[in-house]
Amino acid sequence: MDQRKDATAATIEAHGRLAASLPAETGEDMANATKGFIGTIEGADIPGAWSLKPFEFLNGERPDTVNPSLWRQARINLQHGLFEVTKGIYQVRGFDLSNITFIEGETGYIVIDPLISAQPAAAALKLMREHRGNKPVTAVIYTHSHVDHYGGVRGVISQEEIDAGLPIVAPEGFLREAVSENVLAGNAMGRRATYMYGSLLPRDAKGHVDAGLGKAVSLGSVSLVPNSISIQETGEKIVLDGVEIVFQVTPDTEAPAEMNFHFPQFRALCMAENCTCQLHNLYTPRGAQVRDARAWSHYIDEAERMFAGESDVLFASHHWPRWGTGEARRFLKQQRDLYKYIHDQTLRLANHGLTPVEIAEQIELPPSLAAEWHTRGYYGTLNHNAKAVYQRYLGWFDGNPANLHKLPPEDAGARYVEVAGGAAALLEKARAAYGRGEYRWVAELVNHLVFAEPDNAEARALQADALEQMGYQAESGPWRAFYLTGAQELRNPRPKSETPRQGAAGQLRALPADALLESLAVRLNGAKAGGSGDIGFTVAFEDSGERFAVSVEHAVLHHRALAKGEAAGPVVSLTRPALIGLVIGETTLEAAQSDGKVAGEGAVELGRLLPLLDRFDFWFEIVAP
Repeated sequence: MDQRKDATAATIEAHGRLAASLPAETGEDMANATKGFIGTIEGADIPGAWSLKPFEFLNGERPDTVNPSLWRQARINLQHGLFEVTKGIYQVRGFDLSNITFIEGETGYIVIDPLISAQPAAAALKLMREHRGNKPVTAVIYTHSHVDHYGGVRGVISQEEIDAGLPIVAPEGFLREAVSENVLAGNAMGRRATYMYGSLLPRDAKGHVDAGLGKAVSLGSVSLVPNSISIQETGEKIVLDGVEIVFQVTPDTEAPAEMNFHFPQFRALCMAENCTCQLHNLYTPRGAQVRDARAWSHYIDEAERMFAGESDVLFASHHWPRWGTGEARRFLKQQRDLYKYIHDQTLRLANHGLTPVEIAEQIELPPSLAAEWHTRGYYGTLNHNAKAVYQRYLGWFDGNPANLHKLPPEDAGARYVEVAGGAAALLEKARAAYGRGEYRWVAELVNHLVFAEPDNAEARALQADALEQMGYQAESGPWRAFYLTGAQELRNPRPKSETPRQGAAGQLRALPADALLESLAVRLNGAKAGGSGDIGFTVAFEDSGERFAVSVEHAVLHHRALAKGEAAGPVVSLTRPALIGLVIGETTLEAAQSDGKVAGEGAVELGRLLPLLDRFDFWFEIVAP
């Protein structure tokens, strides 16, 4: 039975108030999103990886369970297929969360950002070839280090082409950042991403409708092929397949390693993910390092000065292009000022002594920015981006000593329930608040009861109802997904498993040896290791020829590279896959030794280390203890 509820009168009223405050609808965004359409696959249906058919309900009237502004963005993001950006430049949009762009060179296609997974990327290339000719891929460009811009690369190039030296271009530091962001905190980040992108929600009017940045994330095969060319300086020029490209490096903007670039012969500017048709994240709710709003604004300003006057079209790795030099300049300046405004006003209010929560409640865009659709919080929000600026400069602590050493949720929850007069009394007060449409307060209040009594069915149900209405009201796709996923998991608790799914295993398999050993340090259980004594041995990786000294001292795991033939303690020989199998429990040390996958005297020390390494459960609880 579907436990989901309809929108309440308070939610419908909130939608009405928001609708009255939205910018004027000119139809320009939908016109831009459909301009240059050439062809598509019905429903963008790519077996096993992607389909927009479940989202066809967006072609109907807006239901009361969806924010009117998010509904508008969701309908525009539903457009899919091959589009001409300008002569010689084409995009496939709506085949994944991101766009894939094709530049026609002298002999083939330069591919920009080959999506998240191989199947959608291959389908996009096939569509391009059907309409523009069966030409080879002659180069690949990664705009930045997020997986939706490189993960599908093996859908557009083969191993033979990689081995033959096909150029793959990326900003300096791309590989390091691509590996690091999703590894050390990869399990937590991956689990939270299921909330942020609505991965577990039904695709319907009471579930997932849009991610703001795009429709959803594809589910195909993800890979990482290192770049062969690194762009290190702004103004650097290269020629790929007869096409000149001028680069602008933009570190610490939307990604730690990112770049914009200009095509002089096409008079076209690619803004990567630094300018999209929305307010982006300064802090992403799935978890990541806070981004630098000041640097972000600076690099947009630099791009406007360097390239806008020589551009007739501006396109990006998400959403739809903008045409005309004047429109490009206007858009860039507004996006520039959007991030600078949030940065400056957050710090102004912080210097007045306001806390991050107080700032987030107070900050509003000036009328000139609020009048634009592309400044709205479909992905990032003013609220959590202001908190991100505060965090970047002042950290998590708001200065109030009462918040310096707060009780953990279960302990605090039990005490709040006691103060409220018990569970029944707390629920009575919360139900009254729910009837008044005070859903934020209900969620805060009942959260204490859920953490004090996680098996309290009435508390879980009321908390789910409150989060659901907050999801229906949310303009941000990720906020809606977080609220609705929380409601779903409260109503349908995941049964405990004796063999939980291993988290972060996929990331481990992609790591080079040095990064693999670094990742083991965050798996070392300090409480166990503190009583185990020192450990020391040498790891010799047979597949890469690398050697590392590995040690545990004071419950801390260290490693350092060794020269060929050098040893620091007894040596254990194995491959990276063999070590990964041992770490995540796919095999035992005894079995690996018996199979000849592990050898050497150092296996004794490795055997002391392995029981000290935690195995992460991907399905850890979020909305309950």
